[in-house]
Amino acid sequence: MKATGIIFLLALGLTTICNAQMAKSLFDGESLAGWVEPDTNLFWTAHDGILSAQSDPDKKGSILWTEKSFRDFSIELDFKMGKGTVDSGVFLREINFQIQIGESGSLKRDMTASPYIPGKGYPVEASGVADLLQQDDWNSLKIEAIGKTATVWLNSKEVMTYTTEEGPEEGAIGLQLHPNRDMSIDFRNIQVTEIN
Repeated sequence: MKATGIIFLLALGLTTICNAQMAKSLFDGESLAGWVEPDTNLFWTAHDGILSAQSDPDKKGSILWTEKSFRDFSIELDFKMGKGTVDSGVFLREINFQIQIGESGSLKRDMTASPYIPGKGYPVEASGVADLLQQDDWNSLKIEAIGKTATVWLNSKEVMTYTTEEGPEEGAIGLQLHPNRDMSIDFRNIQVTEIN
C-alpha cells in the first residue's frame, strides 16, 4: 500500500475516534449538581448513588430539570418504582413531550415507555411492556431523541418509536414527580450521549 493510502486510513481512523460519542453522567450520585433544584426542595434527595423522588405532604409534585440544554441525544437511566401509585416520566426538551414511567393518571393503567403529549394523551403505546417491566426491581430505560422522533428501549428491548409534530429543537431534560400523588421513585446511572 502506498504511503498516501496509509496516511489516509490513519487520518480516517483518528477522525472516527475523535467523533465517537461519549456518554456523560448527569448524576454524580451524591448531590443535585447539574440539575435545577426547586426553591423549596421537599422532593429530591441524592444518596448512595441514587436520586430519590418523594411526594411532599401537599402532593404538589415537581420536575427536576437539567441545567444544560440538549439537541439530539440519548439518555439512559435505571429506575425503580417506590411506594404508592407511581406516575413519573422523562421530559424531552420541554414539558409537552414526555416518556411515561408508571401509571397514567387518566388511563388508570401502566403506560411505561409510552409518549405522553398534552392534548393528545398517549398517541401510541409501547409494546411488550407488561412482560418486560419489573415492578419491584431496577429497570433500564433508554430514550433516543433525534429531531422530533423518540425511540425507547425498556430493559434493552426496543418498545416504541414516535414522532411529534411540534416542539423545540433544543431544551433541558426533566424528571417528573407527578402532583396529586403519594408516591416515590428512585433513579440511578443517569447518563446522556449527545448525538452530532
